[in-house]
Amino acid sequence: MLIEFTIANYRSFRELATISMVAAKLKAKDERLDRNNVFQVDHQPALLTSAAIFGRNASGKSNLVRALAFMRAFVLRSSSGTDEMGAIGVEPFLLSTVTIAKPSLFEIVFVSDGTRYRYGFELTKQRVTSEWLYAVPRAFEALQFHRDLDTIKIGRTFKEGRERIQLTRPNALFLSVLAQFNAPVAQKLLAWFKRLDVVSGVTDAGMQLSTMQRLLEKGGAETIARIVTALDTGVEGLRVEEGKKDEVRTALADIVNHRDSEQVTVNMLHTVYDGDGRPVQQTEFEMDGQESEGTRRLFALAGPLSTALTEGRVLIVDEFDARLHPLLTRRMLQLFNDPATNPKHAQLVFVTHDSGLLDNLLLRRDQIWFVEKDTKGASTLYSLAEFKGVRNDKDYESGYLGGRYGAIPYVDSLAEAVAVYEVDDAKEE
Repeated sequence: MLIEFTIANYRSFRELATISMVAAKLKAKDERLDRNNVFQVDHQPALLTSAAIFGRNASGKSNLVRALAFMRAFVLRSSSGTDEMGAIGVEPFLLSTVTIAKPSLFEIVFVSDGTRYRYGFELTKQRVTSEWLYAVPRAFEALQFHRDLDTIKIGRTFKEGRERIQLTRPNALFLSVLAQFNAPVAQKLLAWFKRLDVVSGVTDAGMQLSTMQRLLEKGGAETIARIVTALDTGVEGLRVEEGKKDEVRTALADIVNHRDSEQVTVNMLHTVYDGDGRPVQQTEFEMDGQESEGTRRLFALAGPLSTALTEGRVLIVDEFDARLHPLLTRRMLQLFNDPATNPKHAQLVFVTHDSGLLDNLLLRRDQIWFVEKDTKGASTLYSLAEFKGVRNDKDYESGYLGGRYGAIPYVDSLAEAVAVYEVDDAKEE
């Protein structure tokens, strides 16, 4: 379970920015949202099932997703993915001379096997400057370790770290090194990061990989087919030939290992009708060559969605509504906000431009987030719940589009810009 995520000095985020999944002490217009969109497990805080992030183009929304993707990748690969002097691919805020050489910060609070952890690090392109891990097994935080450059202080209860301090390179994370040497707590935490699904960017490559992996699992093809067919695409099933499953596995291995791979064909089933409109047979369309962009997007999303819901994972999606009808994105969001379809408390955090989701009968105020960029290129992140005087029966969409909450584009000068070009063209004639 994700509790909160914080970054600073990363891409367009100059100052600290935190997205929190902790439910605020507020009431929704429809009391069912307070029951369905909020859950609590063991002694953890009440958490939200989903969060939507809105903002104008180039405001920095995708950078928040990229930050999560970067943190996940660096945790999983830093001990083996960089050599002793290799540069770290972090991107600080570049529009200020003050921040360019300063470390970027990443911190995440989450629950794994009933224990809450707070883990984070600061780093430059050259090295990790600090790293920390705290656990909350009961009521109070307990230090597991804290790193300051090459000095690592081990907490009283964190026995697995004492013998491996000297094995950590400046450009690698201590947590990753511990996991590489089979330290049990570190391995458990890396397993949580592996289960954190982050789909970043406008392409479907990452989601396609997840869906292909799901196809290879027992019952996976049937689950993916049910999702695609249930969303009114005209597709009535899908098929990966038995002889091609090995090709799928090889292709997935190539992608994971950054090798070129041949495209694996997934066939979508459609019904053929005779002249009187009676079904006579089925035919197969190649998904990549004959299906629409929307159907391909749905196929790509089906894997991460079904995996998150069936295993109780955290799913982060950039451009959630890309190439999809608004009713489809609304229905997929409702899957996470319904205990009947989300019994294991999966969480969905997504970036969207679909203002129709700003509905007080769909989302609570603490589930709605905005990203705004100032005149100096720095992004800020804030929640609708932070605004005073916004009642739960307000029309959130009209308030947003009317500029009350910020995070919208300023397009008044567009007509003037077009007019200038028209005048220039007239002069040329």
